[in-house]
Amino acid sequence: MDSSTSVALEPVLSFLAFSFSKLESGFYRIPGSAVVARYVKSSHQNDPGRTILELILVIFAIRTLLQSRTRTDRSGKHFIKFSEKEIDELVDEWVPEPLVQPLSEWEQKDLNSVPVIAGPNGPKPKLLATGKIVTNLASFNFAGLAGNEKIKERALDTLQKYGLGSCGPPGFYGTIDVHLDLEHDIAEFLGTEASILYSQGFSTISSVIPAFCKRGDIIVADRSVNFAIQKGILISRSTVRWYDHNDLKSLEDTLISVEKERKKRKGPLTRRFIITEGIFERDGEMVDLPKLVELKLKYKYRLIMDESISFGTMGRTGRGLTELYNVPASQIDMLIGSVANGLCSAGGFCAGSAIVVDHQRINGTSFVFSASMPALLATSGSEAITFLRSNPSVLLNLQDNIRAIRAVLEKTEGITLLGHRASPIIHFCLRTQQQTLAVTQATYDCEAEERILQDIVDDSIANGVLLTRAKRLHGQEMIESRPTIRIAATAALTRKEVEKAAGIVKASITRILSKRNKSV
Repeated sequence: MDSSTSVALEPVLSFLAFSFSKLESGFYRIPGSAVVARYVKSSHQNDPGRTILELILVIFAIRTLLQSRTRTDRSGKHFIKFSEKEIDELVDEWVPEPLVQPLSEWEQKDLNSVPVIAGPNGPKPKLLATGKIVTNLASFNFAGLAGNEKIKERALDTLQKYGLGSCGPPGFYGTIDVHLDLEHDIAEFLGTEASILYSQGFSTISSVIPAFCKRGDIIVADRSVNFAIQKGILISRSTVRWYDHNDLKSLEDTLISVEKERKKRKGPLTRRFIITEGIFERDGEMVDLPKLVELKLKYKYRLIMDESISFGTMGRTGRGLTELYNVPASQIDMLIGSVANGLCSAGGFCAGSAIVVDHQRINGTSFVFSASMPALLATSGSEAITFLRSNPSVLLNLQDNIRAIRAVLEKTEGITLLGHRASPIIHFCLRTQQQTLAVTQATYDCEAEERILQDIVDDSIANGVLLTRAKRLHGQEMIESRPTIRIAATAALTRKEVEKAAGIVKASITRILSKRNKSV
């Protein structure tokens, strides 16, 4: 009986053996099949239950993919049926949720007061609303490069050769020779090993910081750094210690306390960074770079310095604070600057050692995921560097105009000038008994001061001088600053033109504050 059964089953068993053999040979022809087979064998040998569980999960995944994505009632018997009239009424009654809060009356007025320029920007643009030519003390045209004919000519040649957009991020097909030329020109200009270009100025520093600073690292930063730096620090998720604004004694105390705290909890050595600005965008103060470098070396920190305002404006040829204080650029580990501000082009850069720059090419999020800047703007940046090298007298004119503006405004009643005397951005706020940029709501009425300053701006524009308030993102920045008016000096105007413009601003201040005092 048994022998007859075996004989009967032999063809079946042979067929199964042949089928499994064919399946096995077919499976091993699939690329990567040997790795899967080795994994299954080792997994089953060590834990057979795990193999069964994984098989169940695979079957469940296949079933999930194959089943219907929705569980609606296909018959429609539970649906509510509306007539065409009812549908139209529901559509007419529907009001979408607003994406943002509606503007207040003051915010709407502030938005409507922004002047629009007709034609190219420059030292004397034309306003679209009135057709009036005004003296521009609002735009960052420090060296007077906006509208430079030679730069425009080179930019047009590049436009005809390469077209407008770069059509890709730098790491793929967005980099061409003019981008590499500008990176080389910036590095050579500053005296660093290398530099890297970013296509947006704001995202330069906010990408550089998280590229190097990670969770567990220590950042010691000035309390009044700009909004882009604040965002970069937030993204990094590092441990942050703040020191008082532009107070290097406070910085040293903070560095000492960080080390004491580490020794007390017997923590490991971590990467440590000092982050600050060369000239602070918030108020025009200037950092003492030699003392800052001394502290960095003494306490073994890396220094990240944002020279978005000082690059292209300070030093004999515009190299920034390193040239002004005769400090080698190699002493700053990551030197960030603005191609938009200093060279009147677009984007930003980070200069430093070759290792620092190469690290950002795969870790700088804005560099990796953003399209590179248009070729014509890269050419404009290179031409601007050539201009600064060959025309150092431009920056002498800039400093002369800064002194002329400050000389007029220092004699103005009711305001206080802020910042360093050599800063190309000049802030002034309304004078009070206690002068400080830090806002405490019990002492200052920010909205009331903003209204007064806006009245001064509007009056100055009406009389031929373009000004702007320093705009802030209330509720989003780490500290609230006192409202100020920001003047941007430029070398494109003569001293006589600057003195006349400053006199108009002074008259507007006196006029508006006199009205305010009479109404109070």
